[in-house]
Amino acid sequence: MEIFMQIIHNKYIWVPFFTWLAIQMFKVIWELITTKKFNFKRIMGAGGMPSSHSAIVMCIAVMGGKAVGFDTWYFALSIAFAGIVMYDSAGVRRAAGKQATLLNKIIETPGLTGVEMQEKLVEVLGHTPFQVLVGALIGIIVGCIF
Repeated sequence: MEIFMQIIHNKYIWVPFFTWLAIQMFKVIWELITTKKFNFKRIMGAGGMPSSHSAIVMCIAVMGGKAVGFDTWYFALSIAFAGIVMYDSAGVRRAAGKQATLLNKIIETPGLTGVEMQEKLVEVLGHTPFQVLVGALIGIIVGCIF
């Protein structure tokens, strides 16, 4: 029971979680405003402005740095993992999204391939560097507040 209570009261879980939730809700609302279509899949979907991945990892890193010190190996480790997540988000996953867009166009071209797809490949996977930067800044701000 004590472990459960520790998890319930762990701000290092809840603050990043609610940061992620707020960003994902923003994406749903923004898409509703701009496209006039409600897309609930945006709640769990990747990509878009701002990067919730970047916000989460930077929020945890800053909160951890405030708690144990910015000169500790804990903070260095969290910054290293944040860098990996943000690099992956703007690099590998973004490239995979571009490839998915191209493959969807190839498959949709009549007579070009005999391949029939049941559903389109997901095209919005990663982020632009600017989306990653904005997400990181949100994470830093939230981490400083809490």
